[in-house]
Amino acid sequence: MSETSGIPRRRRALTAALAAFGLAAVLAAAATLPASASAPTPPSGWTQVFLDDFNGSAGSGVNTSDWQYDTGTSYPGGPANWGTGEAETMTNSTNNVSLDGNGNLRITPLRDSAGRWTSGRIETTRTDFQPPAGGKLRVEARLQMPNVTGTAAEGYWPAFWMLGAPYRGNYQNWPGVGELDIMENVQGLNKVWATMHCGTNPGGPCNETSGIGNNIACPNTTCQSGFHTYTMEWDRSVSPEAIRFYVDGVNYHTVTANQVDATTWANATNHGYFVILNVAMGGAFPDALGGGLDGDTASGRPMVVDYVQVLQSGSGGGGGGGTTPPPPGNRDAYSAVQAESYDSQSGVIAESTTDTGGGQDIGSIANGDWALYKGVNFGSTAATQFYARVASGAGSGVSGLVEVRLDSRSSSPVGSFALAGTGGWQSWRTVPANIASVTGTHDVYLTFTSGQPADFVNVNWFDFGH
Repeated sequence: MSETSGIPRRRRALTAALAAFGLAAVLAAAATLPASASAPTPPSGWTQVFLDDFNGSAGSGVNTSDWQYDTGTSYPGGPANWGTGEAETMTNSTNNVSLDGNGNLRITPLRDSAGRWTSGRIETTRTDFQPPAGGKLRVEARLQMPNVTGTAAEGYWPAFWMLGAPYRGNYQNWPGVGELDIMENVQGLNKVWATMHCGTNPGGPCNETSGIGNNIACPNTTCQSGFHTYTMEWDRSVSPEAIRFYVDGVNYHTVTANQVDATTWANATNHGYFVILNVAMGGAFPDALGGGLDGDTASGRPMVVDYVQVLQSGSGGGGGGGTTPPPPGNRDAYSAVQAESYDSQSGVIAESTTDTGGGQDIGSIANGDWALYKGVNFGSTAATQFYARVASGAGSGVSGLVEVRLDSRSSSPVGSFALAGTGGWQSWRTVPANIASVTGTHDVYLTFTSGQPADFVNVNWFDFGH
């Protein structure tokens, strides 16, 4: 569900492959459950970190502790028509988004007598869904697409998907921050599309606005006539890192880190994600595959969602900025280290941040300041990248270096990057830098060097990559 202007999408066919037997068996079993069923018990080795099985009274809205409504025709200050050219207005009305009393969520597009469309779009309040270092993340939903086909389906565009956390509150940094489309469908076709969006638009390493995608017919029953389980598995236990997409246990699309350059991959994956469910009406994708809304389009055909769950497997922890850091002395180099969790420092202060996830950053940083983070574990595979979430309200001509040193402030930096003003002390960006190969466990010093005495940077979090 790309946040783009209305450039028609094109899809790249890749070879479908069967999933590993264990995952295939679990998901295929889930697909044969009745119209409403409890989420399956997590397989051995997996921990459930989020679940909504949409139990509640008929006609009630979603749990706003878990979900927030997107309303209108765009995010505040974001691209018009949700960036895709779609025609509906999203609402928080239970006419468009409600529980059915039988353990399902219904997102129902409706056309009024004047021909205007309304529908629903919800996203998780959490933005920290990502795999732990060396582990896996699985995000899945069991749902039935709107049961409509032929000319009556023209313009229908249901989706179950994810956006990179830095998009929330910015709304101008797509596709670099990443998008993972776990289930998309248009025009009532018996197909499910899976796509990763990243890089730059148009074109770029991820073939935007199409992205890196594939599609397949739904197994056994059509996508519209029955429930199916749609899954994304993001695997950091393998090299290269892989993101796999499944329908009912069939792995029909995989994107690996070596398909794009390291910076593109890091910018798209070096943070948490949030989950979105919506039914759009009209827009670039339907237009590209047979035409959009017209007088034949049927009103009132809902996407019915049995459950959404997020599972995690493997060691490590933490997500993007705003998550709780590992305790001092036991830090994972590949999960976000919150800058305010220093063991000691000179010249910096902790302050509240408006960056994604809230919490604190460190500020008032100028030449000669430093912060120490003890016991950062890089493991046996060498880290070669450093990433920091930084902001700067420094005036013209003021800049400096953010440096990484190991075990001693007098050690030579293993890497650094330069930073000038970003537009404000809370105008955040994630900056990558190459570093010399690092393995093992080290005390990490962030040191700050500038040719001027003025403050030049705030830091929210940092981590490392391979």
